[in-house]
Amino acid sequence: MLRKWMLALFITPILYADTLGALLFHGNCSTCHYIKEDKSAPSIMKVRQRYKTAFTQKKDFVAYMSQWVANPSAERSIMQDEIQKHGLMPQLAFDEEVLKDITTYIYETDFSKEPTLR
Repeated sequence: MLRKWMLALFITPILYADTLGALLFHGNCSTCHYIKEDKSAPSIMKVRQRYKTAFTQKKDFVAYMSQWVANPSAERSIMQDEIQKHGLMPQLAFDEEVLKDITTYIYETDFSKEPTLR
């Protein structure tokens, strides 16, 4: 029995490694950033589209968005109209790697399709 638990402890992180960004996004960001609707913040589809237009390369998208979310600034925002509607996003206490996982997930995910954990 102990062997099964030990095996599960080692295998589980491997099985879920490619869903980390999805889990982090849906566990944190989707509280304000709904998939298709603007409520207390712009929809993630709108955010993704705007950032992908500004930063077509994945590395640039991830770097800029991660840095901006780590330290939101109206002056550095590419979504001035959304700040006018919803206000500036609050500063959140996520470390750099978590933000990179989340922004990579946002870059790679087509939110117009039904969400699935990969």
